[in-house]
Amino acid sequence: MVPVPITLQTLAVTLIGALYGWRLGAVTILAWLGQGALGFPVLAGGASGLHHFVGATGGYLLAFPIAGALTGWLVERGWNAGRIGLAFLAMLFGNMVCLALGAAWLAILIGGSQAIMLGVVPFLLGGLLKSALGAAVLAVLSRGPLRRRA
Repeated sequence: MVPVPITLQTLAVTLIGALYGWRLGAVTILAWLGQGALGFPVLAGGASGLHHFVGATGGYLLAFPIAGALTGWLVERGWNAGRIGLAFLAMLFGNMVCLALGAAWLAILIGGSQAIMLGVVPFLLGGLLKSALGAAVLAVLSRGPLRRRA
């Protein structure tokens, strides 16, 4: 996709927040982004480098730790696998943060209507599906060794 690729990164970001908690989740995501900024090929498609943080994907990348922290914060307050509908909403809100901040940055680069059409609309269905998958993963993990967290 141009200018923003479709990936499972927001699923990973929201799950990290949900499973690690808001503080450790945000720090973990920041460490991953730091590796990408330093040149490690850990971003979408094996990409790396600072230019990704100021280009079309910059707003999405910078939203990741916020989305993970928000999801983790909500899960810590009971929006977890014990209440699957709320777990879904926690994941959905994390995805919405990514889309909102990513589109806001993209709007600076290509204009508001283009940012919505290219940086939000193609990701709406995927955000719903990834939120449902994230809630399901939390439900499965809550029955296993991660029971206390999820």
